[in-house]
Amino acid sequence: MKKIFVLFLLVLLTGCATTKVLTEPQKPTITKNLMQKEFDILPPPNGKKVAVAVYSFADKTGQRRPSATMAQLSTAVTQGAEAFLIKALQDVGRGEWFDVVERVGIDNLTKERMIIRQMREAYEGDKAKPLSPMMFAGMIIEGGIVGYDSSTKSGGSAARMLGIGPQTQYSEDIVTISLRAVSVNTGKVLVSVTTQKIIYSASDSLAVLKFVKNGTQAFEFESGLTVNEPGTLAVKAAIEAAVVELIKEGQQKGVWDFAVTYVAPEKKE
Repeated sequence: MKKIFVLFLLVLLTGCATTKVLTEPQKPTITKNLMQKEFDILPPPNGKKVAVAVYSFADKTGQRRPSATMAQLSTAVTQGAEAFLIKALQDVGRGEWFDVVERVGIDNLTKERMIIRQMREAYEGDKAKPLSPMMFAGMIIEGGIVGYDSSTKSGGSAARMLGIGPQTQYSEDIVTISLRAVSVNTGKVLVSVTTQKIIYSASDSLAVLKFVKNGTQAFEFESGLTVNEPGTLAVKAAIEAAVVELIKEGQQKGVWDFAVTYVAPEKKE
């Protein structure tokens, strides 16, 4: 009877902890830049900022969200990755590398400028002050999410003694990003890079199986928690790494140069 009470107390405490994790409200958070160290160490360009345009950064994988039980209609990766690319281009090198011009919402921008021009002409006539000309880009940053490989590696381990023991399982997915810089003047692809990011998923569980009353009754209990690395943040990190690599490769090919000598950060073993 004492063993049953202890096991029941274990179930109660574990259930309360799991319920708290799943139901406790979370405050909105600001997404961190996983490449912040590289962004800060990267020196500024030897000259003015480069004006670049981003038209789109599409999902070219065609992959649906992985599922072992049913067909998913949701895509495996975000459909709005251009927002991450624009932010990375604005922040890289402490914001001293690129001036990003609006092209994703160019239709909305053009319509708004047309409305302003019409209103000024209606109220001011021929003396209406014209709008400043739109800034043009000397370079287009293109690319996309070109690969999503699910369950490239999976495994786990388990051990039980007297019907009690833990179990651990894990799996890995890989997302691949392609990024290139194209000259508007010549149409030549100046720099092209590809980066990958591993997406981890892990599951830990505890199982209890005991027979009581001379083996006539069974007590079974299972509890666990699965943690999946957000695919959206993985895409964001891969894009940030691609922007840094684009600048470094561009410097090696003579597209641009650093104002000071670049010192790569030490890799952790």
